[in-house]
Amino acid sequence: MLYRVRQFSSMLRPVVSAEDTALVKSVLGENSAAMALFLRMSVADQQHAIAVLQTLRGKGEDHPALLKAALLHDVGKAMGQPLLYRAAIVLLQAFWPAALATLANAPLTACPAWRRPFVVHAQHPQIGAAWAKEAGCNSMTVALIEHHQEKPPLGFENLLDQLHQSLHEADGEN
Repeated sequence: MLYRVRQFSSMLRPVVSAEDTALVKSVLGENSAAMALFLRMSVADQQHAIAVLQTLRGKGEDHPALLKAALLHDVGKAMGQPLLYRAAIVLLQAFWPAALATLANAPLTACPAWRRPFVVHAQHPQIGAAWAKEAGCNSMTVALIEHHQEKPPLGFENLLDQLHQSLHEADGEN
């Protein structure tokens, strides 16, 4: 819970350093469609993505699809989550997850405007995966983005399962 408080406080003073921007460009490509996607995210989400990337690199991870997924896993949130809603989502996740699930259970195209941020939160992995695919990301990156909030399967069947586990853990740590 303490890390959620730190995460929220970082949203109030968001800054991405030139060094971090250079790191992101080295992974996504300076003028790539993937970089354009990254820049659509809020600065707070960019900071989170960079922290996930740095956690993975600190553990020796270097698979290109994993590193790109680390930077883009929350890009679907760029569809719209104002700060007040983000605070409500964090609190509901911590203290009343059933209410959050109820608020988020609606089709994105047919929900009232006040519920849209909750629905975007729930569907951001699928939204982000679709955008990443449109941006030309490879199928492994797209799959990692699409499933990053799901618990990884027990035991590793293949490389994708291993990368999924790594992303899921790093995301949870940040």
